[in-house]
Amino acid sequence: MHPLTERQLILSRRALLGRAGLGLGSLALASLLDGRVLPDDSPPPAAPIGAARAGAGNGQQDPDGGLPGFPSFTAKAKRVIYLFQSGAPSQMDLFDWKPRLADLRGTELPDSIRRGQRLTGMTSTQTSFPVAPSKYKFEQHGQSGAWISELLPHTAKIADRLCFIKSMHTEAINHDPAVTFFQTGAQLAGRPSIGAWLSYGLGSENRDLPAFVAMISQGSGNPLDQPLYDRLWGSGFLPSRYQGVKFRSVGDPVLHLSNPPGLDSTARRRFLDDLAQLNRLKLDEAGDPEIATRMAQYEMAYRMQSSVPELTDVSSEPEHIFEMYGPDSKKPGTFAANCLLARRLAERGVRFVQLFHRGWDQHAKLPTQIVGQCRDTDQPSAALIQDLAQRGLLEDTLVVWGGEFGRTVYCQGQLTATDYGRDHHPRCFTLWLAGGGIKPGVSYGSTDDYCYNIAENPVHVHDLHATLLHCLGIDHTKLTYKFQGRYHRLTDVHGKLIKEILS
Repeated sequence: MHPLTERQLILSRRALLGRAGLGLGSLALASLLDGRVLPDDSPPPAAPIGAARAGAGNGQQDPDGGLPGFPSFTAKAKRVIYLFQSGAPSQMDLFDWKPRLADLRGTELPDSIRRGQRLTGMTSTQTSFPVAPSKYKFEQHGQSGAWISELLPHTAKIADRLCFIKSMHTEAINHDPAVTFFQTGAQLAGRPSIGAWLSYGLGSENRDLPAFVAMISQGSGNPLDQPLYDRLWGSGFLPSRYQGVKFRSVGDPVLHLSNPPGLDSTARRRFLDDLAQLNRLKLDEAGDPEIATRMAQYEMAYRMQSSVPELTDVSSEPEHIFEMYGPDSKKPGTFAANCLLARRLAERGVRFVQLFHRGWDQHAKLPTQIVGQCRDTDQPSAALIQDLAQRGLLEDTLVVWGGEFGRTVYCQGQLTATDYGRDHHPRCFTLWLAGGGIKPGVSYGSTDDYCYNIAENPVHVHDLHATLLHCLGIDHTKLTYKFQGRYHRLTDVHGKLIKEILS
């Protein structure tokens, strides 16, 4: 039940006495009017505040099954693995080749291209904006002929399984609001993350594991890269049961998963049963939905005591799987190890798995730093796609790879013969998708010769979210939740399907 609806059911003593007084007055008036207080054709009482509307959220849910009516049409994907590259990879050094820039190296970015667009505080005082073409070689790969940098040899081998969107754009120009925007559909903190929305709408396929799991790895490119916050996988104004569960690489995979010293599983079970009885009494008294959430979380934690250790114990994986994911796949906490865990989570029906890989913020020394980042991510990302495909999981698993914005064509700081850096660029950047509901071997959208503006088929963050939800069988306008007087959704009041990339 929605919190506002429940609040209406909880009467203070003053409200109770006030309503009781009105009730006595109504009885007295009814007796004077011979019982005819209302005409026979009077309208029924209004629905309580926060009641579910057709196709909307806030209705009663099965603990594991999501909202009634979702998915609302046949879904191509059952789950999502989102490989979020935090810090913003340089699209023009990885996917968006601009061969004409080689002849323009060191020349000023024309005003006709920049068009007075907003700059960050890191380059707004620069008096020169020299063009810095990529130093890396590009080749076409697969039957699709996708252009991919030499930095990504493993990704190149799976080019025909991927769909590249080269015309992404966003509204935010700094990291925190931009990452928040991609995760929640809003630049300001406080909204539910995309994983929480899916957990709320679709529920879980495995009652012994969370519907939404987040993992973080630190890249070798920029070890002092931007921080990440727990709210990025939070539930916002949704009940907290839908927030993501963060898996750790040191100690218990989930905090406080092990029993404390002196408490065995039998004693813990008795303790939880007694605590549940007390919580039920409080829930009956106060009607606070967060009490029910806490009860559900206690039970999930108890079940995870057996399910999570089995999940994270990869010793049963054959050696050729570790070779596929690369040399870091046996090192807990690395991107490669997390990709392998993401596949294991997908096998077990976890709805949304998000991997955050830090280190892509290359304002300087890009040629040095980006090599490390690509070494971290290239082989594991490609291996994940291949592994899912060979197990028959790719057809109903949607995989996304990309960051919060792109990088500028002009050099931040001094351009030298061997070194350059790039500032934030929200105007255009590239990400790729693969799997359930997405057409493989496609490149959608394009940018101008300077990789500075979109030339055709712009794709906004809300458009991407709308398309991801569509693949999961959800009309993005229907998955809503009423909060502070209006119905909210992941795509706010925007978003249109990118029909050209749907299979």
